[in-house]
Amino acid sequence: MQLDHTFTVPAAPDDAWKLFHDLARVAPCMPGAVLDTLDGDSFTGRVKVKVGAVQMSYRGEGTVARDEDARSLRLALSGSETRGAGTASAAVTAELAADPAGTRVRVRTDLDITGRPAQFGRGIMTEVGDRIVGQFADRLRELLSAPQTAPAPLAAGAAEPEAVDLGAAALPVLLRKAAVPAAAVLAAVVLIRVLGRRTR
Repeated sequence: MQLDHTFTVPAAPDDAWKLFHDLARVAPCMPGAVLDTLDGDSFTGRVKVKVGAVQMSYRGEGTVARDEDARSLRLALSGSETRGAGTASAAVTAELAADPAGTRVRVRTDLDITGRPAQFGRGIMTEVGDRIVGQFADRLRELLSAPQTAPAPLAAGAAEPEAVDLGAAALPVLLRKAAVPAAAVLAAVVLIRVLGRRTR
């Protein structure tokens, strides 16, 4: 599944590109994610998501490769559920370019996911992706606007990620998908009642 997103941040391209080199500062901007270890261009982390009362936790690893001239980076990510058989892998490419508002960030995600989230389908996953990237962009803007401070040292297992609620993001899509079947059922009920009255 391929997802495309674009957002802008209030910083010059050189400043934004410099920030994207610092995964320890950028990672906390991603909803539901915690960075556990960082060793050069390799890292490990955890992600927690929930759909209603059901929570799913993933543990995984990734690598980052950068193209300095093009101001682009590519993340290769893979993980699996800590309590379940679900897996997730993604190739994420981010390209930075000058924009009147500062820097335009174009993100393309090639996602492969199995398990319970795979049942949502493309429509819901696109909606979920829009909400998550929107939250990430908002946090990134706040980070760029705040005075720079040294990130806290990474300590594996010390922090528990706060679950990002996929149910809230998926609900509008679920309601739209349910609208047509619900209308059909309602029409059938009305028709049955009308026919029943005529036969009395």
